[in-house]
Amino acid sequence: MKDGRTERKGRLSFKFLKSDKAENDKYDSMMRRRICILCTTLLLFLPGLLSANAGYLSHSLTAAGSISGRIMDAESNDPVSFAYIHLEEINRTSTSDRNGRFEFRNVPSGTFTLTVHRIGYVTQKNRIEISDNERFEITVTLQPTVISGESIEVIADADQLTGSNLEHASIKVTGDELRQDLGTTLSETLSNQPGFSQRTMGAAPGRPVIRGLGDQRVLILQDGERTGDVSWTSSDHAVSLDPSTANEIEIARGPAALEYGSNAIGGVINVVKNQIPNSVPTNITGVVSMQGASVNRGLTGAGSVTIPWNDIVLNLDLNGRTGQDFESPIGTLTHTHIRSSSNAFGASYIRPWGYAGLSGSMYFNRYGIPPDPVGGHEEGVDIEMTKYQVDSQSEILLNDSFFNLLELRGSFTSYQHQEIESDGLTGTEYGVITTTGSVKARHDELLFFDEGVVGLWGEHVDYAVFGSRTPNSNSTSASMYALQESDFGFFHLETGFRFDYNLARPEHDRPGSFIGYVRERSFYALTTSLSAIYDFGRGYHLGTTLMHSFRPPSLEELYSEGPHLAAYSFEIGNPDLGPERGLGSELFARYRTDQTNIELSGYYNHFNNYIYPRDTGQPNHRRPNLNNWQYVGARAALYGVEFSSEFRLVNNFRFSGSYSFTIGFRDVPEEEQESTGLEDSHQPLPLIPPMKGNIGIHYVKSDFSAGGRVRLAARQGRVAELETPTPGYAVVDLNAQYRFDWGDTFHTLTLNLQNLMNEEYYNHLSRIKHIFPEHGRSVNLLYRVYF
Repeated sequence: MKDGRTERKGRLSFKFLKSDKAENDKYDSMMRRRICILCTTLLLFLPGLLSANAGYLSHSLTAAGSISGRIMDAESNDPVSFAYIHLEEINRTSTSDRNGRFEFRNVPSGTFTLTVHRIGYVTQKNRIEISDNERFEITVTLQPTVISGESIEVIADADQLTGSNLEHASIKVTGDELRQDLGTTLSETLSNQPGFSQRTMGAAPGRPVIRGLGDQRVLILQDGERTGDVSWTSSDHAVSLDPSTANEIEIARGPAALEYGSNAIGGVINVVKNQIPNSVPTNITGVVSMQGASVNRGLTGAGSVTIPWNDIVLNLDLNGRTGQDFESPIGTLTHTHIRSSSNAFGASYIRPWGYAGLSGSMYFNRYGIPPDPVGGHEEGVDIEMTKYQVDSQSEILLNDSFFNLLELRGSFTSYQHQEIESDGLTGTEYGVITTTGSVKARHDELLFFDEGVVGLWGEHVDYAVFGSRTPNSNSTSASMYALQESDFGFFHLETGFRFDYNLARPEHDRPGSFIGYVRERSFYALTTSLSAIYDFGRGYHLGTTLMHSFRPPSLEELYSEGPHLAAYSFEIGNPDLGPERGLGSELFARYRTDQTNIELSGYYNHFNNYIYPRDTGQPNHRRPNLNNWQYVGARAALYGVEFSSEFRLVNNFRFSGSYSFTIGFRDVPEEEQESTGLEDSHQPLPLIPPMKGNIGIHYVKSDFSAGGRVRLAARQGRVAELETPTPGYAVVDLNAQYRFDWGDTFHTLTLNLQNLMNEEYYNHLSRIKHIFPEHGRSVNLLYRVYF
């Protein structure tokens, strides 16, 4: 060991010399906490495991109804196999079999949205009302489509249901759109959505940014659970999930986001994989895919299979990815390789009273961070991360009660992260243990609301950093929330509130620390949100969303104290930080028909204490090659506009286009103006994306489609102090897709040619844009088979 660092030998592990008592104490303390938290997690899982027996004993459990039917082609009247069916309100999913049939068992009484999606068809939403013990049968006819985002709404019981209940503030990415943009990371996959950008530092550590908001202001979930990693703390940290096996990606804003956190003013991104099965398929189903990319000689293999066995459903999900250093128009982007693997196994016991399920998963990723010969490491850093996660989920249907559905969740995550320098030594190492538990209840009518949910959520995070003076610390959070929605004729209303309490606690108080008085801090607040949408008919909708957000400072923002070589920074926390409070507003208009989809949005977000790491420009006295990055809070605002459109031109041609523009600034205090000589009281915030958009045209004929798009960005010269401007660019992409049936299987073949002209361009949100451009020309091929 050298300079308090650990030499790496063999597989990922924490190893310390016995003579280093301080490091040994850190490690022993962390292991003791792991054991305690593991025991707590097992207790959290007991409700789900015991609910199986409770189903036969409790008189409050119902002999629930069911929804079944067939998916048919509207033109040929042939069955449509491998359609993805989603019962939205209770988050059940299924896939139609080779005969187009599907079934949802143990469905509680109530009104539900049945969404049916299949590549090449119009997405159809059916509104269904079901009573106790009812067996509801439905035939869904899908129309072939040219418009990729086209959807239609069908009311199954028109005499009883009116209004615009199917129009919400949230969006989904599925089918052709998901496969066309499927990338190495989640952020790359979503980067062409209106208002989306990606914060990067090489190929692997990408994280989505929505309307200029990133980090903890955008929550990333997998199957409704937080990822348990440290991707939001720094640009060099990757998100610990792979999008290659996602069924769909949900993006929630407004009241819907409050179910998952009070801080997600930017939005919530939920990657849906259904690792815990929630319905019984009619037979064995699955998908296998392979993807290759020429730009880094990348290869990805993924597959999932769902196996029904009486009342038990098993699910297996496997994924592996490998890639060499990326090529760019100016040469090889050194140290941008990636090796990752993601594997999960889940099982559910499904009965008329509901279901109880358990899943276990493992994620491993080793990737490179490019070298910075001036302000960091000269030869690059390897980052190795491992995550083990156990999830439990149970659903109990209730009868003769105000609540008709009860959902219990528990999750335990063990995450390790090592930053390995060129000499084989570990410079910085993170260990995070996360335990969460929640209970959610769904109800029907309450006062003037048609339906809603209420819930309790709790989380404990145990956090340790080795290789710096950052103290071991932990945080405990508890929340209660309620979300309600209703229709008043053609007016749809969603509202919600969430109360949060957060306690941040370092292992030891440090009154004399150079960052300030390191001590225990507690925070609490009530957050609210409202969304209202009016349906004018003929496809026109007008809506608004308001949200008051609350974010306590994280453990890193409070207590960081040490070098972070992979991020080229010496990070300094601020234990006196107050909570970040924001007020967000949005006004949007939509026009949707079978030929056209158009949406225009304007938004404004104001923050009383916007927390971010600020580059002071001052070299650290202990590590002169690294600048001090100080966590600070400031009054700030972000506002902008967003536009997207898609419509049929002639016959089989469709046109698409999008545009987004965000401005972010902070208020400069008088003392800072005096000390720095700044004349303007407003200064740009760092890492705000430039004005950007894309224009595309596609030809669609039966099972074949082909087209291209131009990705555009303006010069970003509105930059924060010490931030580098980036020039504008125009990048051309081409793509083609063919799908076909073969026996009892369905196949899709997608070919993408990215950066056709091998344009040299730079992402303004890249931490290494002053060194390397984005990757060059690439041929990507994705083959997927459904069975």
